[in-house]
Amino acid sequence: MIPVLMLALAAAAITAAGQSVTYDRLLHPEKEPGNWLTYSGNYAGHRFSPLTQISDQNVSKLRPLWVYQTNSLQKFEVTRLVVDGIMYISEPPSNVAAIDTRTGRPLWKYRRVLPDDLRVCCGQVNRGVAILGDLVFVGTLDSHLLALDAKTGAIRWDTVVADYQGGYSITVAPLVVKDKVVIGVTGGEYGVRGLLDAYDAKTGKRAWRFWTIPGPGEPGNDTWKGDSWKSGAAGTWVTGAVDPETN
Repeated sequence: MIPVLMLALAAAAITAAGQSVTYDRLLHPEKEPGNWLTYSGNYAGHRFSPLTQISDQNVSKLRPLWVYQTNSLQKFEVTRLVVDGIMYISEPPSNVAAIDTRTGRPLWKYRRVLPDDLRVCCGQVNRGVAILGDLVFVGTLDSHLLALDAKTGAIRWDTVVADYQGGYSITVAPLVVKDKVVIGVTGGEYGVRGLLDAYDAKTGKRAWRFWTIPGPGEPGNDTWKGDSWKSGAAGTWVTGAVDPETN
């Protein structure tokens, strides 16, 4: 009983430790190189870890300690987040899991029920999640943005970003900036009009929308003949970089 109790207490400690990801932590990832708090590791999009424990001198000695099975034959393109001993990953098509990094044991799993009439050109992929406070954010193939409880995986809010029946889908990893969640869309192959949205992290209410194809009265619309701007594509399926100092 004692080893079982110790394992349970350790798991509980890990779960509790990963619940307070502040914006200040996201701004200064260099202070905790053992974590990976955003899609690209930092806002500059460097995707580089300063850790030095693994080198060209010892990499050949690495051995697997555990394997986690996603139970999906779809393409796997996720960049995982690591927060205080917990790994958060999205799984195809629009699922999320929290995993104990020491054992590979799932702490929770969220499974998305998707409609049968999705329009996705290039595989049912998802590139990752974002985290702020006690919420984990993920976009779905049916063009929703979800906030999940980081401790349990329960849905805290669910917001429709765009109409999936119009060809929109979401495969990009969200990006948290201050108190907003920035998310883009895909669907250029189906003639969507590209957009980039920001949502309030606590409520899921949309704060602003930027159309990547200018409409009437917007700069550049005159370069689009007739109504071609309505289906000009310009999807936003790659997580961007941001300069916090210049906002």
